[in-house]
Amino acid sequence: MAKILLEMKNITKTFPGVKALDNVNLKVEEGEIHALVGENGAGKSTLMNVLSGVYPYGSYEGDIIYNGEICKFHDIKQSEAKGIVIIHQELALVPYMSIGENMFLGNERGKKAAIDWDETYGQAEKYMREVGLSESSRTLIKDIGTGKQQLVEIAKALAKNAKLLILDEPTSSLNESDSKALLDLLLKFKKDGMTCIIISHKLNEVSYVADKITVIRDGSTIETLTKGVDDFSEDRIIKGMVGREIADRFPKRHGVKIGDVSMEVKNWTVYHPIYTERKVVDNVSIKIHKGEVVGISGLMGAGRTELAKSVFGRSYGTNISGTLLLDGKEVHLKSSRDAIAHKLAYVTEDRKGDGLILSNPIRTNTSLANMAGVSNGIVIDKDKEYAVAVEYKEKLKTKCPTVEQNVGNLSGGNQQKVLLAKWMFADPDVLILDEPTRGIDVGAKYEIYCIINDLVAAGKSVIMISSELPEVLGMSDRIYVMNEGRIVGELSQEEASQEKIMSCILSSSKGE
Repeated sequence: MAKILLEMKNITKTFPGVKALDNVNLKVEEGEIHALVGENGAGKSTLMNVLSGVYPYGSYEGDIIYNGEICKFHDIKQSEAKGIVIIHQELALVPYMSIGENMFLGNERGKKAAIDWDETYGQAEKYMREVGLSESSRTLIKDIGTGKQQLVEIAKALAKNAKLLILDEPTSSLNESDSKALLDLLLKFKKDGMTCIIISHKLNEVSYVADKITVIRDGSTIETLTKGVDDFSEDRIIKGMVGREIADRFPKRHGVKIGDVSMEVKNWTVYHPIYTERKVVDNVSIKIHKGEVVGISGLMGAGRTELAKSVFGRSYGTNISGTLLLDGKEVHLKSSRDAIAHKLAYVTEDRKGDGLILSNPIRTNTSLANMAGVSNGIVIDKDKEYAVAVEYKEKLKTKCPTVEQNVGNLSGGNQQKVLLAKWMFADPDVLILDEPTRGIDVGAKYEIYCIINDLVAAGKSVIMISSELPEVLGMSDRIYVMNEGRIVGELSQEEASQEKIMSCILSSSKGE
């Protein structure tokens, strides 16, 4: 019988007004990959923060038994000393420091005040080879992609002699090929005897990599499924997560009439804001009709976000050229304020960095893009602001005790709903959604899809940028495919498939 490496018994954690964990139990065997799944706000990350000492001993009830010993971690240093290393969803890397410097930050190589740089970079490259990263250890973090940054975090964990590696949504920002490579790396670690706990909303990846899956719902342990014994299908996992079967992941749109062209972009070209000789959007032309959802698909780095942000009041790029028409009239949007005034909205892919003020309540975040809607032009009417926030909380089914709660204390799915509420209150005619369901669970995704359907039913236009091909296919009336800054295909809903999208990408290259 396999040895139990970790047991968490009757873990209860309470925040003001919310019981986040309610007598949660978890057993993890040595050498297995154990997945934690559940809806946003179910308590998965909270449980791992208890385990790793982010929430110190004394701030929760229950016991952590690791390697046969009761542990009372007061901080991350203590859990890491035991070989428990957590990699959070938001990568903790310093962009303007090298890979080697990041890898040993707080864990420096050398004696006393003197860092041994030869040892630092030499050891860094050893651990980088273990994760398949071929960059120089002196390369700056800002100069490598997200997939490679994730590998740096894993190499950093290996440098801390990790015995139990915890990964929170490790593939949420990765494309399919980078995700597959990372999951295969975890399977390699498993063969070498490492134990892993993975939190993920990507259920196909969970089924592929995990030996066991523990389902958490509303702060309580529901069940643990074992590969080869229990049903490991996505439908079965979803049923455990949401307490019911979801027959159709993408709600159908009925009776929505597609109308006139609401926005058209012609011959749009954008250059990189720093490397000004580099073209990131290359002569792109697209259009969208009222009542239509248009998907934009492509690999990471295809130029989708750059296109969206540059159209939204030139929020990205330099030397921008081309024509933008709204309702058939040419407009020149010089700022995001201009874009909002012309009924254009952009829901960023980075809700925490660019979309919301995490230290502020839901109430003030909801009115950010439409201050005129809650003021007399000089003074904000806080009662009106409160009423608007409550209205959108109820409309979008945002889970929170009050709209005075800080957005930073909400789960990812509920933060996304606040971000959508902010832009819906601005009453746009064209809504650009950039990765609108990144890092959120299947139940919250379904609710956001319903919101999108309601918007187009009201005659709005929605552009959806997504790295998840099933999502693009399930929600779009038409799909544009981007690669290397260009539009390389346009597919109707009837003809679109994953194979056709990938074929458009692979058959295109610069200079054709």
